[in-house]
Amino acid sequence: MKIERTELVAKITGPGSVNATDRRFAVHGTDLGILWDAGDGRVFVLFGDTFGEGRAPHGGGPNSADWRCNVLAFSRTRDLSHGLALDGFIPRTDGTAAQVIPRDKRRDEITVIPNAGIAIDGVQYVQYMSVREWGPPGRWHTNYGGLAYSEDGGVTWQKPHGSRWINRAERDDPFQLGAFARDGDHVYLFGTTNGRHGDAYLARAEIPQILNAGAYEYFTGGGWASDEFAAVPVLPGPVGELSIAYSVYLGQWLAMHLDDPGGAILLHTADRLEGPWSTGEVAVPGAEFPGLYGGYLHPWALDGPDIYYLMSQWGPYNVFLMRSRLAPG
Repeated sequence: MKIERTELVAKITGPGSVNATDRRFAVHGTDLGILWDAGDGRVFVLFGDTFGEGRAPHGGGPNSADWRCNVLAFSRTRDLSHGLALDGFIPRTDGTAAQVIPRDKRRDEITVIPNAGIAIDGVQYVQYMSVREWGPPGRWHTNYGGLAYSEDGGVTWQKPHGSRWINRAERDDPFQLGAFARDGDHVYLFGTTNGRHGDAYLARAEIPQILNAGAYEYFTGGGWASDEFAAVPVLPGPVGELSIAYSVYLGQWLAMHLDDPGGAILLHTADRLEGPWSTGEVAVPGAEFPGLYGGYLHPWALDGPDIYYLMSQWGPYNVFLMRSRLAPG
């Protein structure tokens, strides 16, 4: 696979965006934009820490600026060539964007950040992380990585205790930041340690057991085991925010993620989720888009040479729709 070219299509959130989210939904600054097919004719778009009026001119914050840990939008846009139209957000009583996944009632959690989403049989599932503390850029500590679910179209969310991968004192649990894929009778969960510098590992569970952390098995290189610490890397780090999707056009799986020290968003291909994965091709160079991160593939743009995905930039602290043209090879 080769990437022939990449271009910015449109600004999706914030002032001056195609969606005018500042005026319509009190979303002046936000990031991530995790995409998945909701199964009801919509694509869900889940954002991270979100700020309203009075936000900082550079980056996120302050928390006094109508801070919400996460907000959930939806879209029915099929033609992405001019941008991604957000039809609405899960609302507060005043119609502006509400926080959807609640925080824990614990003092050592500062925010709840989503990492991936998937819909199965009418239920929405999100992998998220409970952030304990932010550190230097690209480094942070989590309490645990967990799964939340919604049975009412993303309006309310439950966070079962049995759906959590607890981060030990060593801060080395390999399933803190996740990415979903579905193949056959299994749901697959890629995971990394907290921060943007770890390898990516692979777990799977039978679909009815998706919320049961104890039912997952972990890829060891030669098979599957019940011990998450027996997992071996399937995608070598540094792996930042990770998105997995199947390209009908290429007949291969795609993995998109941030290479934080390298300052680029990379794209890999593989015939199987277990790999081997190709060496990453640069999809977006940080030299052209300073402070870039994310890279979440749009599920409705996988059957042709053009892939679309959402990218964040720290300075503007907003989300942009990108397009890359792929060529087999």
